[in-house]
Amino acid sequence: MLKDITLGQYFPGKSLLHTLDARVKLVCALVYIVAVFLCFSTLSYAALLLLTLGLILLSKISVKVILKGLKPVVFIATFTAIINLFWVQGTTPLFVLGPITVYPEGVAGAIFMLIRIVSLVIGSTLLLTYTTSPMALTDAMERLLSPLKLIKVPVHEFAMMMTIALRFVPTLVTETDKIICAQKARGADFESGNLIQRAKALIPVLIPLFVSAFRRADELAVAMECRCYRGGEGRTRMKSLHTRPSDFATLLFFLGAAVGLFFLNTLSNALWLY
Repeated sequence: MLKDITLGQYFPGKSLLHTLDARVKLVCALVYIVAVFLCFSTLSYAALLLLTLGLILLSKISVKVILKGLKPVVFIATFTAIINLFWVQGTTPLFVLGPITVYPEGVAGAIFMLIRIVSLVIGSTLLLTYTTSPMALTDAMERLLSPLKLIKVPVHEFAMMMTIALRFVPTLVTETDKIICAQKARGADFESGNLIQRAKALIPVLIPLFVSAFRRADELAVAMECRCYRGGEGRTRMKSLHTRPSDFATLLFFLGAAVGLFFLNTLSNALWLY
């Protein structure tokens, strides 16, 4: 499972999503999140699926990589779908099994919730980090939040902390996997026993992981000081962000998609569709 966590990894490429301005991608990700929560009908969820699949094709990221990135949220998505399956009630039961009654509305709600969670993770997180380098994300966040400098908000430091945290996710995952393998080689057992016993077995993993994380943080701080890093004041950039006509066209497309999903809900209500 640890090896399947790909959050924070960047896959270089020359696709349309790779070449977009990082600022535009962040804004499009926010619009996409709003669009996901505007879906309430079968038509809108079908359109959302087509939009998400289209983004995957445009990114030219392997579907296998996308599915691997979804593995950490499988439990949350499944648990949420099960809750909706048994919690949502309707008029005519689909089937009754003892005290459990399942309605068609519950099945539809569970499917819609799965689509919503998967679409959110793919569109707003995986594709964003897969197609954008950490440095570009830092610059984009700093540029978008620059108006907050007027009220003395440390925008550069905030963007830097967010990017460093995102960048070190794969590193810490790899470190955790190495520690677990080392503990298993010494006879540690992480798979047998009840939940409490398994939690106690993780203590020999957490302590060296924390020590390694603090050591890496200290090394990073020393390296930044040796390079005379003093924050964002007067700092220049090796690569400047430039917005092109294709960026504006992409932003208009996402805004149009959000508006279209809203009107699809209205159309479904007019046609008496779920």
